[in-house]
Amino acid sequence: MSKKTLDGRVTLVTGASRGIGYQAAIALAKAGSHIIAIARTQGGLEDLDDAIKAEGGDCTLVPMDLKNADGIDQLGKVINERWGKLDGFLANAGALGEITPAPHTTPKTWEQVMSVNLTANYRFIRSLDPLLRASDAGRAVFLTSGVAQTHRAYWGAYAASKAALEAFVSCYAKEAEVTKLKVNLLNPGATRTAMRGKAR
Repeated sequence: MSKKTLDGRVTLVTGASRGIGYQAAIALAKAGSHIIAIARTQGGLEDLDDAIKAEGGDCTLVPMDLKNADGIDQLGKVINERWGKLDGFLANAGALGEITPAPHTTPKTWEQVMSVNLTANYRFIRSLDPLLRASDAGRAVFLTSGVAQTHRAYWGAYAASKAALEAFVSCYAKEAEVTKLKVNLLNPGATRTAMRGKAR
């Protein structure tokens, strides 16, 4: 069997049960990486597992709500005990909240969007950084959105969460410049996902 590009690598993907995360997880698995797939929906994760196995890959399923900060902390410990490193992290999961005037944004919506889009990624960085640095070529990619820069009307909570994420990740990227770890923000642009369908 011919060697694949990512043989021996381990990649964690959040929001892996559908959309960009689902397709990225399959592509990474086809390239040889073992996938640690995180999502809230068990059924969606099982569908991903079937799709990856059909391509000859393998994955570890982690059903988890990203608002569970303790779960994120524990995950780093489990990854360290099993693999001792993490080669890739795709921070894809996101919460849109509501498209509504800024004064109409409810505390519940604000907390949900900030928890998933910003705080969870801070917790992942805190938990996974030693593992990514233990890799000989660690890569961390965080999905962002154009609204972080354009500040579109009615997108206040989502735009604020992505702008804050960009600032935090940009600082983290600069801190990692002298290491083998590479940290990037990725704006995938307009993509036909469930989130985009809800927004439209």
